[in-house]
Amino acid sequence: MAKNKKRKIFVGVAWPYVNGDMHIGHLAGYLLPADIFARFHRLRGNDVLMASGSDCHGTPITVEAEEKGVHPREIVDEYHSKNLKLFEEARLDFDIFTATTTANHKRIVQDFFLAGLKKGYIIKGLTKQYYSENEKRFLPDRYVEGTCPYCGYEESRSDQCDNCGKLIAEGELKKPRSKKGGNEVVLRETEHYFFDWSQLQDFLEKYFKKRSGQWRKWVRSETENWLKEGLKPRAITRDIEWGIE
Repeated sequence: MAKNKKRKIFVGVAWPYVNGDMHIGHLAGYLLPADIFARFHRLRGNDVLMASGSDCHGTPITVEAEEKGVHPREIVDEYHSKNLKLFEEARLDFDIFTATTTANHKRIVQDFFLAGLKKGYIIKGLTKQYYSENEKRFLPDRYVEGTCPYCGYEESRSDQCDNCGKLIAEGELKKPRSKKGGNEVVLRETEHYFFDWSQLQDFLEKYFKKRSGQWRKWVRSETENWLKEGLKPRAITRDIEWGIE
């Protein structure tokens, strides 16, 4: 009988936001299952790389920092070190656990951006975003809340309702207000870079037909709905200071 060939197995674990303490749901939901899968393949003699890291940028971090009156870096440093300690106590065996604040991550993000721009997949465009007259700034999605137009939930985010799960388009949120000050916000045009998903419609439809038989039912159903609606350009930049330039 032929000897089993050694396989290369990559386990890409979700990158947790470092804006709060982890809980049992994180461990049960994705950390322990990933670790068990990696250990299984190591026992089989396969070459395993289990990688993840702290997601240190974006609005969840800045919201937490503003509420505590500190710089986002302080939030990142606090919870990144707490997570590392938790992983050690839970005996999670990452081959690499990094962070989005490293010079390597910054370089790779900018390389991806420039490559996409050069090939025409990334385009400039205007979009409407909520603006606070009181704060004199554009507000990212998580800084705005209001009433969901679908289910009536009064503390819905401006881009997606956490109660019913519906995506909310620009201008659909009812009674939009700043999460920080509670004051009314208005929509204004702002320029951003967009990833033009429409260029990949044909490619992704073929990929979906070929591979989706192995996917979970709800993942397959949601992807199919997106493809039927037609893929559209989506903004990949934000009016925010804490991020990759």
